[in-house]
Amino acid sequence: MAEFLLALLAFLVLHSIPAIPAVRERLISLLGRAAYFSLYSLVSILVLGWVFYAALNADYIPLWEPAAWQAWVTLLAAPVGVFLVLAGLFSVNPLSVSIRQGQRPGAIVSVTRHPVLWGFAMWALGHLVANGDLRSLILFGGFALFALGAIPMMEMRARRRLGDQWQRQSAKTSILPFAALFTGRTPLSGDTPIAIAVVATAALTLWLLAGGHAALFFADPLLLATA
Repeated sequence: MAEFLLALLAFLVLHSIPAIPAVRERLISLLGRAAYFSLYSLVSILVLGWVFYAALNADYIPLWEPAAWQAWVTLLAAPVGVFLVLAGLFSVNPLSVSIRQGQRPGAIVSVTRHPVLWGFAMWALGHLVANGDLRSLILFGGFALFALGAIPMMEMRARRRLGDQWQRQSAKTSILPFAALFTGRTPLSGDTPIAIAVVATAALTLWLLAGGHAALFFADPLLLATA
């Protein structure tokens, strides 16, 4: 459990770097933008792998009994979360987290101006329901709290950075997913990043359900959903 908590702390600290402009810009100036994002992505993947490895080796302490409906929550929530994360990362979004630069937001921002954070939270909460043990509560609960807790900070950063443009850009979107669409403030639309995210999410989901999830995490989602 000690290694698991250390790995999770390392992950949270690492993903706090983009939220600290002075540190982020310093690293970009030293490494260059392309090298920074490449190195940051590589380290993030390695640390995330360490987190899951340590979690799988931590003591299993059950908290609630598993049920088939819990697995269905994961089967529904996780792909939606992955789609939002991928679409958010691939799209220009000056209002929140993105790996692309620009001032004109992509179509996914009409759903929510924080697609990456909401997607990560949905993925985590979906897995939390289906994993009724202490390590999963700490892991997925920690991920969800980190993602949702970052939203107010992203709001403040975007307001300071965009200045007078904030009101104009934020008026066509919303913090809560689909709120701007339901109230008629923005129309539903699509673009290339959304199409890429749909294809990537479908391919990843099919691979995980076909045995990838069982090979990586020793749990078959379809088997759990039909148990």
